[in-house]
Amino acid sequence: METHHNIPPTHPPYAPQIRRYQDWLQAQHGLRFDDYDALWRWSTTDLDAFWQSVWDYFDLQSPTPHRAVLAKNVMPGAQWFPGAQVNYARQVLRHVGAAQAAGQPALIGRNERGERRELSWPALRRQVAALALHMRAQGVQPGDRVAAYLPNIPETIVAFLACASIGAVWSLCAPDMGTHAVLDRFRQIAPTVLLAVDGVTYGGRDHDRCDVLAELRAQLPTLRHVVLVNNLDASKTVADTACYASVIARNDAETAAFEPAWLPFDHPLWIVYSSGTTGLPKPIVHGHGGMMLVMLQLAVLHNDIGCSYAPNSLGERYHWYSSTGWIMWNAQVGGLLGGTTCVLYDGNPGGSKERPDWTVLWRMAAEERVTFFGAGAAFYGHCMKAGITPAACGDLSAIRVLGSTGSPLPAEVQRWGSQLLASAGVPQVWWCNISGGTDFAGAFIGGNRELPQTPGRMQCRMLGAAVEAWDERGRPVLDAVGELVCTQPIPSMPLFLWGDADGARYRASYFEMYPPGHGRRPGGGDLGPEAGAVWRHGDWIEIGSSAHPGCVIYGRSDATINRHGLRMGTSEIYSAVEALPEVLDSLVVDLEYLGRASYMPLFVVLRSGLVLDDGLRARINDAIRASLSPRFLPDEIVQVAEVPRTLSGKKQELPVKKLLLGQPMDKVVNPDAMANPGCLAWYVDFAARRAAAVA
Repeated sequence: METHHNIPPTHPPYAPQIRRYQDWLQAQHGLRFDDYDALWRWSTTDLDAFWQSVWDYFDLQSPTPHRAVLAKNVMPGAQWFPGAQVNYARQVLRHVGAAQAAGQPALIGRNERGERRELSWPALRRQVAALALHMRAQGVQPGDRVAAYLPNIPETIVAFLACASIGAVWSLCAPDMGTHAVLDRFRQIAPTVLLAVDGVTYGGRDHDRCDVLAELRAQLPTLRHVVLVNNLDASKTVADTACYASVIARNDAETAAFEPAWLPFDHPLWIVYSSGTTGLPKPIVHGHGGMMLVMLQLAVLHNDIGCSYAPNSLGERYHWYSSTGWIMWNAQVGGLLGGTTCVLYDGNPGGSKERPDWTVLWRMAAEERVTFFGAGAAFYGHCMKAGITPAACGDLSAIRVLGSTGSPLPAEVQRWGSQLLASAGVPQVWWCNISGGTDFAGAFIGGNRELPQTPGRMQCRMLGAAVEAWDERGRPVLDAVGELVCTQPIPSMPLFLWGDADGARYRASYFEMYPPGHGRRPGGGDLGPEAGAVWRHGDWIEIGSSAHPGCVIYGRSDATINRHGLRMGTSEIYSAVEALPEVLDSLVVDLEYLGRASYMPLFVVLRSGLVLDDGLRARINDAIRASLSPRFLPDEIVQVAEVPRTLSGKKQELPVKKLLLGQPMDKVVNPDAMANPGCLAWYVDFAARRAAAVA
């Protein structure tokens, strides 16, 4: 980045970003580490020094000094950089001058219709200013919520930055989400402004969204203003809405003079949603400062994404395919914090149902000279099964990194991807496999360009992330599968959950399993009650020893549904399915443990005399598609006599999941604690038949 004036000039252009950071640590602070493990241990035991170094290395700015780095080291409730003032949008827009001089764009947007748009850094700044001033004129104040129902297009990023620049709180849902699912999210936060799209193109078909917009307006009484983004039809108008294109066309002295507001370090930036197994989706609030630090640490130090315009850069082009409903959209936007050009794609990466084509993103990457190509693990699996070849994809030689996340990446898929790139002229492509979550909008496990690669394994624990695998006694283990926990706070952990006045839901979501006093610190010594609770993430993880380095994520350790990186609470699926008059009860589980191919069966109890047929299966799928998203359609729907329940009436999702993963019944459930233990025999038999079928 252009701010690293003291990086030794001997580095060639391809020197890994994490090496440059370590050289800076040695030059500025005399800190030298023999290996990555030593660097990681320092970063997780001296939190003040590490996160201050991230602040300094990226030359973050504040008009007022911070009184401390970590003023209160406790989870939940850590207090970071009190006294500092920042703004996420200001950090992005500080790159305008240098990028303009170098002629590098900020955004490149592509879509299914073959349209290509390029947004320069000066144009990005002007449009952000115009929309921000428009929102201010509508009375939007710092802390007001701005909701967006938009796809992965440049306008969405402009709208987010405009919102952030004036201190409003951003919240985004994807247009492939059903009205019910969107309202379950937006109703909780009482937005005052809504930005919505007229429609989208996906899978070769246009999908009008004006009816959804009308329903959102009718069901969100706090809305004072609506902005329409014309994505399908430029001439489309909707009564009592502002036209986005007209708003951002503003170009006057006030626009030119606009500056993002200075805000407290922990001022709310956005609200994202992560579902548990019960209740409405959790509205998670992250702060400006924490997101800036963690996104820069992730994108630059670990993902090795350089600045697009610096003299020693590679002309960086960063693409991570994502829906706007996935936290990877936020991670994509995070590339702008470091001055990187971001390449967006709006549409189906697999073509259409009538004409499947898994070369779509690869051809885009070839044409745009993408250097970092990221996608969900499932995408690469689809490409392998489709048998795509470099000849069908174009010139992929600019790609130096393949990123993967969302679900475990099988070793054979990683080997296939490496072979694809080798055939395309990239013999040593680096896989940057990461795992984190919406909950803290970052990664716990990720990549390091200097470490060896093993297909099927992630390279390292992230700097600053005190991650361990804990056994059932709450003690760390190596080379064994355990609960993924984080024993120290990270700046991007949630400030709070919206509407959770006493913090009870926040604590129950992440800290209930390991309350204060559990475990040991990464550097040794017991965690006492003064250290607060320990973050339990809900994933199974194996952390390797020095003899077997790297990490493996084995899927969810709870009953939350994770489909290609998008999490959905089982309660939301039940709400959709059990609204059908034919369905009395239901249970859904998602199986991906130990890297097996994901399999999500839905068990349904029907009204007396009914039999599950193709027509009812279609109606169940239509209900899920309409209320939630096609992404959460089950792999199989099975009729059952009963759903296992506890004595208190709770559905026993996790025991059924473990049974289907091959664990013996006496290890996963206590029949004496069940209301209907007699039904378990059917599930045991089903698990045996399924195991035999996939063996």
